Amino acid sequence: MMKKVIVACGSGVATSQTVASKVERILKERGIRANVEAVDIKSLDQHIRTSDAYVAITKANKEYDIPTLNGIAFLTGMGMEEEVEKLIDALK
Repeated sequence: MMKKVIVACGSGVATSQTVASKVERILKERGIRANVEAVDIKSLDQHIRTSDAYVAITKANKEYDIPTLNGIAFLTGMGMEEEVEKLIDALK
């Protein structure tokens, strides 16, 4: 089964799309197959159930049962390696 990563920001549009495509590219470069999807924060709960990792751009106001990564790191590049490692572990 294909692993799934979701990325959510406040609106589910600009920022999450940017981060989602970056995450997708990083995974591809490392030979990891996963479905990366940008979603609207309001529909996050439905997506969490079927996902293996969550890349949060806004501060999550609740805890989820799946690894939650810092999406800002993917935007700025600061601390990104660490988040990439966590993501790869989550998708193993």
